[in-house]
Amino acid sequence: LYRIGDSCTNVISPLFNYLPIILAFMQEYDEEAGIGTLISLMIPYSLIFLAIWSIFAMIWFAFGLPIGPGTPIFI
Repeated sequence: LYRIGDSCTNVISPLFNYLPIILAFMQEYDEEAGIGTLISLMIPYSLIFLAIWSIFAMIWFAFGLPIGPGTPIFI
């Protein structure tokens, strides 16, 4: 479950490793784009991604499927 929350918020974190690269590509099209522009554009995608992953996890738990080979859901 940690990876669900982590993967959804990576792009809106100022500590994201690829932030300078994404900003460089953004500034090719909009020279005034900055970190705030990137975060404000990515928040809707991040929230939708979080909702979809959460629903997927709930379905996974409801069916009692293992999370990996030989690994049960509950300890």
